Amino acid sequence: MDQINALMLIRNLATEKDGLALIKQLVSWLHESRFSFERNKRSKKLLETLQQNPAEGQHIANSLLRWLTSVHLYPALVSLGVFSRRGFFRELSSRLYEKVMPAPRDLTELKDVLAEIFKEIGFADEEIVEGPTQFAAFSEYFLSVVCAEALQQFERHLHEEALCALEMLSVWIAAEEMEPDLMRLDKRLNNIDSAFIALHRELNLLVVHARKRQQDPELSPYDCAHYHVMVAQCYEQIDRLRRRAAAAGSTVAVAHLLERLEQTLSRIEQLVTLVTAEQAESLRHLSLQLSEQLIDTSREKKSVRALWRSSTQLLSKSISVNKSSHGEHYIARDKSQYLGLIASAAGAGIIIACMALLKIYIESLTLPAFTNALLVSLNYGLGFVLIHILGLTVATKQPAMTAASFAAEVEKGENGRAAHKKLASLLLDVNRSQWAAVWGNVSVAVLTASAIALAFWFWQGEPLLDETAVSYQLKAVSPWHGSLFFAAVAGIWLFCSGIIAGFFENRANYLDLKLRLYHHPLLKKILPDRPRQTFANYWHDNYGAFAGNFIFGILLGMTGYLGYLLGLPLDIRHVAFASANLGYSTVSGELGPFSFLFYLVMVLLIGFVNLWVSFTLALTVALRARGTRIGKFSLLLKSVQEQIKQNPLNLFLPVVTVQKTNQTSKKVDETPTKPDDKPQPN
Repeated sequence: MDQINALMLIRNLATEKDGLALIKQLVSWLHESRFSFERNKRSKKLLETLQQNPAEGQHIANSLLRWLTSVHLYPALVSLGVFSRRGFFRELSSRLYEKVMPAPRDLTELKDVLAEIFKEIGFADEEIVEGPTQFAAFSEYFLSVVCAEALQQFERHLHEEALCALEMLSVWIAAEEMEPDLMRLDKRLNNIDSAFIALHRELNLLVVHARKRQQDPELSPYDCAHYHVMVAQCYEQIDRLRRRAAAAGSTVAVAHLLERLEQTLSRIEQLVTLVTAEQAESLRHLSLQLSEQLIDTSREKKSVRALWRSSTQLLSKSISVNKSSHGEHYIARDKSQYLGLIASAAGAGIIIACMALLKIYIESLTLPAFTNALLVSLNYGLGFVLIHILGLTVATKQPAMTAASFAAEVEKGENGRAAHKKLASLLLDVNRSQWAAVWGNVSVAVLTASAIALAFWFWQGEPLLDETAVSYQLKAVSPWHGSLFFAAVAGIWLFCSGIIAGFFENRANYLDLKLRLYHHPLLKKILPDRPRQTFANYWHDNYGAFAGNFIFGILLGMTGYLGYLLGLPLDIRHVAFASANLGYSTVSGELGPFSFLFYLVMVLLIGFVNLWVSFTLALTVALRARGTRIGKFSLLLKSVQEQIKQNPLNLFLPVVTVQKTNQTSKKVDETPTKPDDKPQPN
């Protein structure tokens, strides 16, 4: 049945004089089925039928090539697969508007022809063309049977259109370097002999030579050696701009601009290779490659998702880089760092116990729901900011930072057993550091809360919390009352706070906040030079941390109010506050030691969920932002298991470093002295 249908289609196509109608019928017939395996079967049957009917195949090929010769290829060559020069937000609004009110298509242009051909199939379909093999098979067949005259006319048309596209793209890439965002990243772009300008001049010479060679085929081919040098320098410049954007701050507009530069340079390379090809086979192969790319990118021409994904990659990496630079401060690798982290977390535990007491007092006032949520949010937010100002550590703030550091190590490469051992060791360092901070927060928060509750009892002669409040606080940490789910909600907000902190740090770098504050007219009037410099440096370095901590507090405080508005059981559980509440409840409710230990385990379960939900989310985003992934997770897991078996205490204590130090000392002590060694005089 398929063979009969294919034969009927070929005979109809052979009589069709309109190339556009011909190719629309062909594509429509190939994609009648919903299933890819049936489409592959139909395409193979059609190709076999074409080979069995060479006369009809030649008619079809001649019609297609003559039609393509009359179509304008130049707009597609400069626009498909290359971001618009209108900027990200104008391009985004344009694509959104096109979805609602599409523009009329000009069927004399290839880019509109492709849109018209595939409009029935849909641009979101990933199988518009069943991979390069099917497209290449039909294209090679048609090129092999087409008459020489039609093929020569098409090749001349393609050559001229490619030269016009090269001229335009060379102008674009030369003009891009004058963008203020790029000048901010690299002042050397002011140089008139920059790589982009030099490439523009070289491409002009190449195009002029190519056109002369069209008139005089005996002219020698153009020497592309200098062109290749300029292209390599342009790629180096783009890489340098990307690195500086990641470190000095980026925006979606900057990311869009750098992506467009790279796309333009890539298209220039394709077109130069095409116009300088000497052999007919090479020219056909390059033409097929470029055609496949144009067809593929035409699907994304109106895609908002594709635009957003490509343009935000650099911004995401910039945020991730800012977080990873701070993540090293939260990883304890030796005894001194470990004890310092516990001490820092212990200091935060004292403040958290006071914040928990203030929250209990606010909720006892029976204020309106919004007022209560606002005051609780300010208590959280300002308390976290105070903890940061004092240089103390909240355990759950670590995952977003440490995950970014872990992703940075993954990006360096994970090939080989040694690399996996290194990643496993870092993962254990992260786990140990996070639990050290948890113990510092929890232990001191419990002790401080218990001491406050005891002092209140001795002072007032009654418990700080009544029986109802004690029962409420103990239920709040019980898994069967939803504590682990609410802990996961808090973990999501912890992840979000890390993203927010990275965004504002990136923003501070992008704005060069340090210099803006230092040269601010008002600050110049009220502060001398050195204090103003200190003030500017401090705000620049802590801008993201202040924003992340404060907004994290707002998110925690408003979650319950959001649940109240939506009629949903929404709340948060944070390990540090849960431990402080346990301390108040233990003294006020006169809990026994076994009850206390039971509820302490529940609190630690909350901490486990807080940490690993936020760490997993942060690691996933950091890996995607860097364009990498953990390719062999099983090997990493095996390395982690091996290191745990060798030293189980390494999960919670930095004993590996101590062991290595002891072993090194022992080797030094046991090293034999050579007979001819003589003691050195003092």
